[in-house]
Amino acid sequence: MRNFMLAVMAVFSIAFANAQTQVGDATLPNQMTIEGTDLVLNGAGMREKVVFDLYAGGLYLQSKSSDASSIINADETMVIKLDIVSGLVSSKKMANAVDDGFEAATNDNIGPLADRIEKFKSFFSEKIVKTNVFDIAYIKGEGSVVYKNGTKVGVIEGMDFKKALFGIWLGEDPADDDLKEGMLGS
Repeated sequence: MRNFMLAVMAVFSIAFANAQTQVGDATLPNQMTIEGTDLVLNGAGMREKVVFDLYAGGLYLQSKSSDASSIINADETMVIKLDIVSGLVSSKKMANAVDDGFEAATNDNIGPLADRIEKFKSFFSEKIVKTNVFDIAYIKGEGSVVYKNGTKVGVIEGMDFKKALFGIWLGEDPADDDLKEGMLGS
């Protein structure tokens, strides 16, 4: 009987391990459901600055794709999950990174998005600590939605905003080339 129980535990352990992906010190689920839409982990990687790991990032789509442009332009529910793995990430640094990211994603044409970018940055105004998890989602029919540790923080409407937002990580001049490749499953 003991051997049987050990075998059952081993099977469940393997199944559980296969349901997650380890990225540095972060563990990302291989599937998630948001607002009733089932998503799969398309790919994941680590955002690094110099030699420091800042956050693990995972891209969740309805079906896997390696076409960054199609993902950015798609009007379908998707999520970028950011799992903070460093105490070096602060609200102020996140706001600065968001500014830099939108400038790069829009080729310095943030004018039409300026008010919405400020609103988006306010979603990160509370203290950010290691182990915080942000889900930056685009929910078809609703807009770009930010969740912090599973709690909805706010919504920003507009497909133009979504394209710029996802362009931060997946655009021609991404926040981190290796992270982009990881999210695209490359």
